[in-house]
Amino acid sequence: MIDPKLLEILCCPETKEEVSLADAALIERINRAIARGTAKNRRGLAVTERIEGGLVRKDGKFLYPIREDIPIMLIDEALPLDSV
Repeated sequence: MIDPKLLEILCCPETKEEVSLADAALIERINRAIARGTAKNRRGLAVTERIEGGLVRKDGKFLYPIREDIPIMLIDEALPLDSV
């Protein structure tokens, strides 16, 4: 799990908006899409590795995946939430 102090300083690398932890239902929905092969990142590449968690941008448009307790804060790796 992400340290709350780290979460306070993390922001979207693109817009600098705040991010918050995704709820379990959203993570499960994304992992189901990954299992079906329908989840794609911003580059349009298929996401094949399940995620443990995620950070949702304040506007709700993108999720930055968390794998092995490390948030992947790369713009191209973000998952568009309107397609999940």
